[in-house]
Amino acid sequence: MLAFGAVAALVLTGCGDKSTSDGSDSSGTAGAGGLSIQPVLQVDAQGKEIPKADAAAAADPAGAGGATCPAGTSIAMAGALTGPDAALGINIVNGVKLALDQHNKANPGCQIALKQFDTEGDPQKASQVIPQIVNDPTVIGLVGPAFSGETKATGQILSDAGLVSVTSSATNATLTANGWQTFFRGLANDDVQGPSVANYLVNTAGYKKVCVVQDNTDYGTGLAKSITAGLGAAADPACAASIKKGDKDFSATVTKISAAKPDAIFYSGYYSEGAPLAQQLKSGGVDAVFVSADGTNDPQFVAQAGSSAKGAVLSCPCGPAPETFAKEYEALNGQAPGVYSVEAYDLTTILAKGIDGGAVTRPALLDFVKTYDGAGLARQYKWNPNGELSNALIWIYEVK
Repeated sequence: MLAFGAVAALVLTGCGDKSTSDGSDSSGTAGAGGLSIQPVLQVDAQGKEIPKADAAAAADPAGAGGATCPAGTSIAMAGALTGPDAALGINIVNGVKLALDQHNKANPGCQIALKQFDTEGDPQKASQVIPQIVNDPTVIGLVGPAFSGETKATGQILSDAGLVSVTSSATNATLTANGWQTFFRGLANDDVQGPSVANYLVNTAGYKKVCVVQDNTDYGTGLAKSITAGLGAAADPACAASIKKGDKDFSATVTKISAAKPDAIFYSGYYSEGAPLAQQLKSGGVDAVFVSADGTNDPQFVAQAGSSAKGAVLSCPCGPAPETFAKEYEALNGQAPGVYSVEAYDLTTILAKGIDGGAVTRPALLDFVKTYDGAGLARQYKWNPNGELSNALIWIYEVK
């Protein structure tokens, strides 16, 4: 099993393209049987440990205080706030709220409003929601969309409108290959996560045979392709499997994996299917380590999988929440940070810094983000012309 690193100053922020239907607590606190998701280490593309970012150097959304901006200035958040995967959207919007709360208290002359839009994580619904954001002239920046599928469906709309879109969670690697001019990804994509995690599993954890199971979403299929390529000979094609979003009976998949006797199963998808899959694997006598990524790296996975989650290894392009941030987040939102809360806070801080500096129109704020280079709580934020981070790393977590 994985060695737990020295992370006394960190608490978990969950992670992934994923979320609760009722907005229930998705914190990193102890869940079923006292289990929780704990950070282990940050790795590079070779799966080797890299020191974490220095939170003390992070930009402060409050800035110097005293900023002014036009009345009615607002930013939007778009993502799943209801539905089976809503914890992601809730974690993100709560991170946005914290950054704006800290900004607005310090800058009475610049009150940035937040407008929330629920996409339910559904590309079709997002295609109806995003035009509402675009057609609101007070909105000059967007945190989102949250999921890869909804981003793929609406990225051109946002680009045509010239509205800067910073996502804290959409990780499908192909999103930045569409020629969009306003899309910026605030974390590593799946083509970074795949090799990083694969190299970690093979070279550090020492797994010889891995069964890759994917769901049928843009996120799940894209990550599975990257993971399978990274695993190379360790990925056993005889036990590779596909499931559908919304499925709950995985008996055929369990039978196939049980017969293969792998060292590990890598599940590429969301926790709403990952939790019952982990349970059914365990009850089916499969003792292999359950491994998954950001779509599953949320406390709801632990809550729903129960004791079957113990020992699961979960990767994420998202970083753990520093202690002070976690306390402030919980005090405002009534629950601990979760998946991509830190990234949402960092990205909102960047938009606020631009607005405070006079970038109070869509074109000006877009130009500000394009040339931004600064430290956040999670990482350094500087983007290539295609909207990818100049440097992106992956965190490894374990359910203990």
